[in-house]
Amino acid sequence: MTKPAKWILTGIILLFITGIIVYPRIKDQMESKEEKVAAPPAPVPSQRRLPLSINAVVMKKQSLTDKTISTGTTIPDEEVDLSFESSGKIVSIHFNEGRHVKQGDLLAKINDQPLQAELKKLETQIPLAKERVFRQGTLLKKDAVSQEAYEQVTTELDKLMADIELVKAKILQTELRAPFDGIIGLRLVSEGAYATPATIVANLTKISPLKIEFSINESYVSEVADGTDIAFYMESASRMMQKHNAKVYAVESKLALETRTLKVRALYPNTNEAILPGRTLSVEIVRREIRDALAVPSEAIIPEMGKNIVYLYKNGAAKAVEIITGLRTESYVQSLEGLQPGDTVITTGVMQLRTGMNVTIDNLKE
Repeated sequence: MTKPAKWILTGIILLFITGIIVYPRIKDQMESKEEKVAAPPAPVPSQRRLPLSINAVVMKKQSLTDKTISTGTTIPDEEVDLSFESSGKIVSIHFNEGRHVKQGDLLAKINDQPLQAELKKLETQIPLAKERVFRQGTLLKKDAVSQEAYEQVTTELDKLMADIELVKAKILQTELRAPFDGIIGLRLVSEGAYATPATIVANLTKISPLKIEFSINESYVSEVADGTDIAFYMESASRMMQKHNAKVYAVESKLALETRTLKVRALYPNTNEAILPGRTLSVEIVRREIRDALAVPSEAIIPEMGKNIVYLYKNGAAKAVEIITGLRTESYVQSLEGLQPGDTVITTGVMQLRTGMNVTIDNLKE
């Protein structure tokens, strides 16, 4: 077979194989076009729409309060870890754990026998020292001794009395007394233990009154000062939030650099000592209150091109109205212009609404 004949045969074989592969696809496309031509046209949907079900609220004047909320904690009015001022063996403990104690009550004592013995030794020297001063004074009046000799015995008496006062002060350091009225906590030592100034005997706290500590954002600094009334909420045993009132008594002198917040403390009487230190609570500060405000639910307002739009219910249809807003709270926005008492404002489905759209009220809040 000549070379041209081989090329012709090869071309025929390739065309045959290509036809086998392509033919089924061409056939399917032609059948699909025939089905589309033969298929009946889809029915045109009805242009009528059912009214949109919405919720609405009737506008009326009400009190609107601007508040700031912060998280705080309760801390004792006074608190101290009790320890001795000197070292020694604890010989007695005079308090019951978890009980009230009064300022000055003796709580514990360490061994002071060496100091008592030293005090007794010094006190026995007082009569002799005083007698020397008396004799030297008598002789000085007769010019029998010098002024220097008299001053020497006088100085020795003063030194003796100072040594006695020093020993008495050291004896006082062996006594642990309550620095203020409060509740003493759990005992951390036992009688017979050796205590040093680093040894904590117990914790003493004063919880009436109780301090409320919280922080506020730098933008609210001007709203809080000494004497500002606050309210705080905490969960009770019945899982209900209880409200309590307190008064600010101190404000930190500078903002915290890390958080840009200002630390504030308030006092709560806590007369029955029902609230313990360490509780987490929510602090509420009232910035201002408007008594006759038209309050629009925040979910009813649509920001649009720099404007605030709400939809009113008018004779079964929605109507867009622009409002001028004032005070904003967590749930409501004050309407200064655009609404009147008695207007029915739509609060749900507002993103679907258009002026003139048919709506039906599903739930109306008056």
